[in-house]
Amino acid sequence: MDLEALKTFIAVARQKSFSAVARLQGVEPSSVSRLIGALEHELGERLFQRTTRRLTLTEAGTAYLARIEPLLAQIEEATEEVRALGRGPVGTIRLSTSVALGLDLIVPLLGRFKAEFPALKVELVMSDDFLDLVGEGVDLAIRLAPSVEANVIASKLFDTRYHVVAAPAWLAAHPLSQPTDLANHRVLRFAQPGYRDRWLFAQPGKDPIAVAIDGDILVSSPAALKEAAIMGLGPALLADWSIRSTMLQGDLVDCFPDWSVTATDFSTGAWLIYPSRKFLPNKVRATIDFLRRHLSTPSLSQ
Repeated sequence: MDLEALKTFIAVARQKSFSAVARLQGVEPSSVSRLIGALEHELGERLFQRTTRRLTLTEAGTAYLARIEPLLAQIEEATEEVRALGRGPVGTIRLSTSVALGLDLIVPLLGRFKAEFPALKVELVMSDDFLDLVGEGVDLAIRLAPSVEANVIASKLFDTRYHVVAAPAWLAAHPLSQPTDLANHRVLRFAQPGYRDRWLFAQPGKDPIAVAIDGDILVSSPAALKEAAIMGLGPALLADWSIRSTMLQGDLVDCFPDWSVTATDFSTGAWLIYPSRKFLPNKVRATIDFLRRHLSTPSLSQ
């Protein structure tokens, strides 16, 4: 039995699309269709019900998937263990992050990662959408959220703290003494729901206060929001990991260093996410350990 055919069968079952699997594998959809057709011919059973609009598993396909998927995972586990004995992690690690986190934290580490794991290829998928890990073939993801509620394994990589920052020139021209002063200024706003019309401020032993904010520039990318703040277009609410180097260089200043700030939740962080399954490949385990060593506390206090 061709293992590649079995892997393709599982991928098609999850994606429910020949063309989607073809894009992931970098081949023509006809190639995926022929592979599935050959597998069905070998088994003597139709695995998928095909219509012009839908692709669904047949009863035989559902039963076959339930038996084949765990077996293939065991084969991959055995292969990983043997390879790891002599060469360390091998294959391709498909890592998903947000665009801003990928640019600020992951890309600068790629050189170190390759030096440590020369036999491991990296496919970095940067998207601000929460991808379906299984459907998109993602081995490991880093997601930013107060918590993770999904059928996945999740562990916190680091805590995130937010700061209202502005370019020194802007702050010199628009002095701010307390958070409520922001109501009198046009700020740079993140387009994500919950971030665009108020910011929350807190100090130890006191109740949080909500400050209404408004501005003429609404940006959907945190990376672009940071650049706009550096350009002196106004203050912005940004995560500590995204502005650490910028603040060290003096391009941005913390407007309220004595306050905790957020738009949604004061307790939030970056989470390592991987599919909930018994077998954790050696390449994923090695990548998790690497990220924990290098990104456990990427805060402004470092």
